[in-house]
Amino acid sequence: MTHPAPIRRDHLSTALRLAANGLPVLPLREGKVPFGNCPGCAKNLCGGRPSMKTPGSCTCPAPCHGWAAATTDTALLASPAWAAAWREAQAVAYHPAGAGLTVVDLDDVKAVSWARQTLPATRTVPTTRGEHWIYLGAMRSSNSVRPGVDIKSLMAYARWLGPGTGTMTHLPSAVRALVEREETTPARGEVVSSTPGHAAWDATVATGCRHTERYVRTGLERGLAMVRARTESGAGSRAFGVAQFLAAQHAQCPGPCGLDALGRQIVAAAVSVGVPEAYAERAVTNGLNTNTGRAA
Repeated sequence: MTHPAPIRRDHLSTALRLAANGLPVLPLREGKVPFGNCPGCAKNLCGGRPSMKTPGSCTCPAPCHGWAAATTDTALLASPAWAAAWREAQAVAYHPAGAGLTVVDLDDVKAVSWARQTLPATRTVPTTRGEHWIYLGAMRSSNSVRPGVDIKSLMAYARWLGPGTGTMTHLPSAVRALVEREETTPARGEVVSSTPGHAAWDATVATGCRHTERYVRTGLERGLAMVRARTESGAGSRAFGVAQFLAAQHAQCPGPCGLDALGRQIVAAAVSVGVPEAYAERAVTNGLNTNTGRAA
């Protein structure tokens, strides 16, 4: 009779300790990658992360959807559903933004040297080839923001390599600027986003609107702020709701009201907090078309 391999108690113990201290954790398999999706989510049947058919945290019984499986639920971590993963686990990872953190992953000596000359000192953790610099505050994740530098926070995971040394400081504007620069600097011959222009709405595209420009702009800005506030989850659903609400305000207008221009700005807001562009466009289009019965 074949017995299952024993659980790696060192990894599970580490995970339980971190979770008890408020750090959402998950196991990593060989290759420093998360475990594969469960059968119910195989081949993207559930819609995939982060744009699951039902938005929100992963609710699969076994570790699933990468960073979305990270949890502080110690009972779940030690449950039979997770036992197989812990038997194969090669490392423990955590979801930085789930604990209000951002990890600047410095992958080589040159990157570390750049950080020491450029960024405010904070808690540092040695890695195989470089260092993790950990700041208080969450932001959008992005890889290769400069040579040897990745940003890991929202919708990302980082390996747990120890508590590190030094005092964590608040996320500086210099780190946020790395991602903003990446978003606004196109590659040669290319555009930043396939969403054309992200042009602001104005009265020139709304010649048939019965509302004042101030009224429309005020409603739009409030809606965009609501989308941008959903930095952890639910921005796609909020974008749908904002688009639906704004479209309803124009239901009695003779038109045109420039709803496409409003929609582009809502999409841009959702993308800025990590929603995949295709999903954001679909959610906003459906929201704008709800009152016409054309939602997909």
